[in-house]
Amino acid sequence: MVNLTIDHLPVCVDEGTTILKAAASVGITIPTLCYLEGVNEVGACRVCLVEIDGYDGLRASCNTVVSEGMRVHTNSRAVRLARKDVVSMILSQHDCHCPTCPRNGSCALQALAAELDILDIPYEKKIPKNNWNRNFPLIREESKCIGCLRCVSVCEKIQGLGVWDLLGTGCRAHVGLSSAPSIEQSNCALCGQCITHCPVGALHERDDSDKVFDAIEDPEIITVVQIAPAVRSAWAEQLNLPKDLATERRMVAAVKALGFDYVLDTDYSADLTIMEEGSEFLERFTHKDQYHWPMFTSCCPGWVRFVKSEFPEYVDNLSTAKSPQQMFGSIIKTYFAQKTGVDPKKICSVSIMPCVAKKYEAGVEALQDAGAGRDVDVVLTTRELSRMIRAAHLNVARLPEQPFDSPLGTGSGAGVIFGTTGGVMEAALRSAYYLLCGKNPDPDAFRQVRVDEGWSLFTMDVAGAEVRVAVSSGLANARHLLEEIRSGRLQCDFVEIIACPGGCAGGGGQPITFNEELAVKRGKVLYALDAGAQLRFSHENPDIIQTYEEFLGKPLGELSHHLLHTRQREWQR
Repeated sequence: MVNLTIDHLPVCVDEGTTILKAAASVGITIPTLCYLEGVNEVGACRVCLVEIDGYDGLRASCNTVVSEGMRVHTNSRAVRLARKDVVSMILSQHDCHCPTCPRNGSCALQALAAELDILDIPYEKKIPKNNWNRNFPLIREESKCIGCLRCVSVCEKIQGLGVWDLLGTGCRAHVGLSSAPSIEQSNCALCGQCITHCPVGALHERDDSDKVFDAIEDPEIITVVQIAPAVRSAWAEQLNLPKDLATERRMVAAVKALGFDYVLDTDYSADLTIMEEGSEFLERFTHKDQYHWPMFTSCCPGWVRFVKSEFPEYVDNLSTAKSPQQMFGSIIKTYFAQKTGVDPKKICSVSIMPCVAKKYEAGVEALQDAGAGRDVDVVLTTRELSRMIRAAHLNVARLPEQPFDSPLGTGSGAGVIFGTTGGVMEAALRSAYYLLCGKNPDPDAFRQVRVDEGWSLFTMDVAGAEVRVAVSSGLANARHLLEEIRSGRLQCDFVEIIACPGGCAGGGGQPITFNEELAVKRGKVLYALDAGAQLRFSHENPDIIQTYEEFLGKPLGELSHHLLHTRQREWQR
């Protein structure tokens, strides 16, 4: 243990602790813009400077280790002036049109400038110009980048892709694409983790909310919206709604208040995905010699993009089942249109997703099978939903709760946990057990596949059959897992991979809280919803049963193959 004083307070911490963490242990907050524990500790922003007795100059507290007897001052005059000067220099090269920035109100730089009482910038303004394809799902604003390198570190260390890098030297140093000439030609998975870890508005999703408002206000268009499982765990975070009011049914009420004609639950199509993907797994499992092995889940377009760019030899290992979003899109413009008597060409199919890659997926030509334009016309992130609710001046707290609309508004607990790492696997095993032996297992029999971080291998007894399953959280871990499979060191049957750490609950389209990782916390909300659900098996969902009886026939049937399955080799990145 090391003893020191910070702002005249005695502190005792483990040897090797940084000043930043030592200060936090006694409730002293040292501001920072670039620091991300274990990922980005390079001291790039120079905002966390502190004064240490006996040391020349100021030191970055994020990477300066404590020593015995050290006396640290986090708010001396020299520190305050230095911080104010550093932030002023950052602002002199930053597009400060805050009212038009998607991070207005949740920007770390904006908050820090206010804390430091910066009312004027004494330096000449030199704002870089933006040069980006505004139609791409992920948008980078060069004029807002502060060079903190968080996007570089997150993409390289957490997602294992290295899309971004620090280019140039000296005063010409800037963040840009590491090797590709354009973002379209890069190996970007569109996971959006660079967005959620950017402290400012330099990275954000393409905003499609105006398209949705236009559709809602067009009397000739019927707007049908589906809401993904993970959205309900985070939709109210940016609305400052108390936890007890941030219910699933109040979320539905808020979306209905925006003016949508039908509000449906993607849990329904998650259950549909389980029926198709689970049946496909059993078909492959009992005819291994006819298929590439192991089988990979395919519900995450970020993961599909990753496989196509990094491990193309495994594309045929992906399940042919579409994602729940795309399955629902096909069903909305066929079966749902028939049930409601609506011309599918007059339907605007909207999805609200915790994901940026879903914007890309909705535009993939190989996924348009319903015969009425795009199966999913517009994709909104959870953040865009929050902005739309605020733009409509809705007092959400006073809205009476409402259920999802029928038909196709029923989902099971198995569908809910699609939003967490391991949830897809657990839901699939529940129904695979039933399909193998004709009876339900204990709904919690496969809970051991729940993974918070890293990747894990499990051997499961599924109705007497030994099934080896692997679950991975995040793409860097997925890379390690696939390398183990490629080398032959790992043998398994069924693999679940979601691009974002913690699953969709930690998706790149979820609300951003600076320096807080909320995926696990949100995941617990989804598991609680599953535990309290009356339906916990996809195959028992009455809307799923009715869909097959009235329309699809059976899982893996001719119509199911046409509407609910795809060939990933035909996808264009």
